[in-house]
Amino acid sequence: METTTPQPQDSEIYRDKLATIDDKGKRVWIYPKKPKGRYYNWRMIFSGILLAFLFGMPFLKVNGEPFLLLNVLERKFILFGVLFMPQDFHLFVLAMLTFIVFIILFTVIFGRIFCGWACPQTIFMEMVFRKIEYWIEGDANAQRRLNESPWTPQKAVKKISKQVIFFAIAVLVANTFLAYLIGIDKVILIATEPVSKHAGGFVAMLLFSGAFYFVFSYMREQVCIAICPYGRLQGVLLDKNSIVIAYDYIRGEPRGKLTRENSAATAKAPATSLGDCIDCSLCVQVCPTGIDIRNGTQLECVNCTACIDACDEVMDKIERPRGLIRYDSANGIETKRNKIFTGRVIAYSAVLTVLLGVNVWLLSNRSDAEAVILRTPGMLYQETKEGHITNLYNYQVFNKTTKDMPIRFQLVGIDGHIRPVGEVPVAAPGKMIEGAFFVDLKPQDLTDRKTRLTIEVYSGNVLVDKTKTNFLGPIK
Repeated sequence: METTTPQPQDSEIYRDKLATIDDKGKRVWIYPKKPKGRYYNWRMIFSGILLAFLFGMPFLKVNGEPFLLLNVLERKFILFGVLFMPQDFHLFVLAMLTFIVFIILFTVIFGRIFCGWACPQTIFMEMVFRKIEYWIEGDANAQRRLNESPWTPQKAVKKISKQVIFFAIAVLVANTFLAYLIGIDKVILIATEPVSKHAGGFVAMLLFSGAFYFVFSYMREQVCIAICPYGRLQGVLLDKNSIVIAYDYIRGEPRGKLTRENSAATAKAPATSLGDCIDCSLCVQVCPTGIDIRNGTQLECVNCTACIDACDEVMDKIERPRGLIRYDSANGIETKRNKIFTGRVIAYSAVLTVLLGVNVWLLSNRSDAEAVILRTPGMLYQETKEGHITNLYNYQVFNKTTKDMPIRFQLVGIDGHIRPVGEVPVAAPGKMIEGAFFVDLKPQDLTDRKTRLTIEVYSGNVLVDKTKTNFLGPIK
């Protein structure tokens, strides 16, 4: 049995440099070994579901409108078939605040699991682009040999075909993301009609495609290491009770290599002076960011579980229990007990519960239309031939649905009459209509110089909004 000198736990030496940067400051290209195992299989299934959702959702429509649309340019947002207008901006701000608190709470408890399982960068890199690379160039060692070999026709075919496929997928991804911004119908028009008709849209497609191609063909893991703000926040969000991918150094240290002569005997009766880690370095070889998880929790770790699968496979071969590398917390490794509901988690949970309650209340009370009714400035009251007192009002009605909305107004709690100026138009989906109307009241119904009015806004027989305004009358 050969042994290696174990690295002291909690040593910070490894934090002095990045695995992707050499001593001269140049980038070290990462060639991760092709992963396999139960977690990788589960990730492929989950990634397939998310990719189907991503590429299929732009084609899903409700009443002729996209199921999801984030049109920033036209300030039109459709979430799950519900149209949100700029007048709903307060709901967006509150929803974003709730989402941020949820991300904080989720990270405090489960670490960076989102990055490894649901992040678009990881899904596209590991489940799409990396798979194509394995298919064309082979596993890690084959890729390394190909890159170091001189140029030949065979190498040129592999390299060029890979880049062409990469760019084609980048174009598909760019068009899909663009469909979420402007709608799939406009994207199809831009793609099928002459470029001269949609020069701006065509340029946007090229820019998006170029950005995605650059990220997945060159930047790769650097996005997670140096660009992604969520990864940088780990240091302030994680604590010793957070569930992360962790190496059980108590069980694994000191490390020792197995020899052919004594591996069978050691598997049956392992030496007490050695841990379960045989220092095979497979956990490092499969890591897409090139780190050694045995050093501890690191910023570069995206919780992709590749090291767990690699280590479990080795443990099966040497007849040791799985879980030398597993989902666990620092306290779980040290004390064998996990404490999830800490004071920090309870505090975040309380804030999140309040925010969720406010969100539900506001969304449930959100009306299909928003009306603004104000007395016409500079206009005094008038008396009609019938002896009524009349005021002129201007109105604006915002239709926050995806259907045409015929509008009518009705006074509440007072005997009076509303006379529209002209025909009250129909509010188009997502549009605002403007107009004016007179309100006639009997003098005896006026309580003071200013009388408070409540006006309901109906679409057919459905109440869509209610607003209050003042009615000006003579001094009593």
